[in-house]
Amino acid sequence: MSAEASTDERAGILLVDDMEDNLIALEAVLGSLNEPLVRARSGEEAMKALLRQRFALVLLDVRMPGMDGFETATNIKRLDQTKDVPIIFLTGAEDDPAYAFRGYSTGAADYLTKPFDPWVLRAKVTVFLDLYRKNRQLERLLSREHDHSKELSAQVASLEERLSADAPPDMNDLRVRVHEIRRLIGKG
Repeated sequence: MSAEASTDERAGILLVDDMEDNLIALEAVLGSLNEPLVRARSGEEAMKALLRQRFALVLLDVRMPGMDGFETATNIKRLDQTKDVPIIFLTGAEDDPAYAFRGYSTGAADYLTKPFDPWVLRAKVTVFLDLYRKNRQLERLLSREHDHSKELSAQVASLEERLSADAPPDMNDLRVRVHEIRRLIGKG
């Protein structure tokens, strides 16, 4: 489905790591998904990228100079614009086991140690891409439903106004308005 996704369903994946080799490895594993892969080499770059465009997912290294992964995740979850973007932490296998707990407590959706299994990473990322697309589809449906409801309310208000006027209502006009309301109800 990724290759056929429409432009607004295409979901960027933000890859955040200070090591070039790690970014290249992530791109090699995820390139076949045919989704935009955006690099950030620091937490600061990641935050700038997140404020410029929507992402379906962030793959975030824990250990980085400056703003580390935990601090970056905390900042991502703090902003209304980015708080719902899922984060998968990636860290070296030798890292402290408490890192996983800390990662989840900062709002991570998942936590993988390096070296990671490429198939597992691709499968997890695919799930988040599918969730992103389904959420976008739901947003569009809710928006259309909201617009439809507003139009129906306006038609009913107009009909009520005609019926409450001092002059006797024009029956042909009322029939047209009732027909329009029925059309809108049927459309919903």
